[in-house]
Amino acid sequence: MATTFWEDTKAGGKSGASFWSSGHTPTLIAAFLYFDLAFMVWVVLGPLAPDISAALGLSPAQKGLMVAVPTLAGALLRVVNGLLVDRIGPKRSGAISQIIVIAGLFCAWMLGVTSFGGTLALGVILGFAGASFAIALPLASRWYPPEHQGKAMGLAGMGNSGTVLAALFAPTLSKLFGWNSVLGLACIPLTLVFIAYMLMAKDAPNRPAPKNIAHYFEPLKTADAWWLMAFYSVTFGGFVGLAASLPIYFTDRFALSPVTAGYCTAACVFAGSLVRPMGGALADRIGGVKALTGVFIVAALALAGVGAMTTVASALALFVIAMLALGTGNGSIFQLVPQRFSAEIGVMTGLVGMAGGVGGFYLASSLGIAKQWTGSFEPGFLIFAALTVVALGGLLLVKGKWRSSWGAAEGVRI
Repeated sequence: MATTFWEDTKAGGKSGASFWSSGHTPTLIAAFLYFDLAFMVWVVLGPLAPDISAALGLSPAQKGLMVAVPTLAGALLRVVNGLLVDRIGPKRSGAISQIIVIAGLFCAWMLGVTSFGGTLALGVILGFAGASFAIALPLASRWYPPEHQGKAMGLAGMGNSGTVLAALFAPTLSKLFGWNSVLGLACIPLTLVFIAYMLMAKDAPNRPAPKNIAHYFEPLKTADAWWLMAFYSVTFGGFVGLAASLPIYFTDRFALSPVTAGYCTAACVFAGSLVRPMGGALADRIGGVKALTGVFIVAALALAGVGAMTTVASALALFVIAMLALGTGNGSIFQLVPQRFSAEIGVMTGLVGMAGGVGGFYLASSLGIAKQWTGSFEPGFLIFAALTVVALGGLLLVKGKWRSSWGAAEGVRI
């Protein structure tokens, strides 16, 4: 008999069933909503950066660091959240993280942020929102069998579309009410999603038994873990680094207003977010390695070319292409992670997510430094394009071993 929307569909996911009947749909929706709103506030300093910079008199390097700190804090906290997920379960871990973010934003709104140091402190609090990655994905993933991991992780991970909301609405709200008021207004949707999350989310019954802390870092003894982390530092690092930096790029490079720059950024981020589940589904069909090969080639070419663009339209077109590739890559990598590390999915999500955050921190901060030292963003884009080529070389190096070892053992395309 078919179950209702609110009933458990399967205990941990039924292999061989269709996607929608193989897992727990309310939990998948809750994971998406939590991830979506968390990502919205994680990058909110990017769309607000032009107004904050004008109010506090920040240099290009300070602006780059301001938007990069939430990314780095989120990267480090993802490891903490990965440990919490495996110790106390993803639902409770997510509840704790959401309360911290809501309380932090409320205090920042009430007290005000009046210095560069204050923006960095706020960035650390926003890092808890970025660390939602290590909670939302295992919350959804544990309900689905191997053949549907790409789609499940892609749909939950599509919550990074929250960056679109920040780019679309934060500049306009800042213009109407002031940028500090945006921090308080963000608490409203965050609270509503927290209530929905507590009602809808449910931990899968197949959660592994807690282990000693040292055991959580066993994956780091394998080269595969480091390769997956490196690849994600490029795909997700490029995505979130651009999401945080593009409002600054468009205002500084083309003298656009913060609102118009937000619209341009939203178009780019929407493209990258939209294709994440498609990247997971594509990887399910043709294998994550093949999908990533195309991703790295397209992203490298687009990022290498964008610095030389002299019009808004041409730069925007290349950014959209780059984000489409990077978003596809994000979904493809998380088709691979559960195949190789199914028993350590919580901590591996945290470790891989941490690497992605570090990549985003590097890109966002390096663009600000490049602008201050050379007067142009182009060196920052060129270096990151080169890192993408390095990642492609690494993928070509390991793909044969992956396919002949754990890929063959799992019987799933990689």
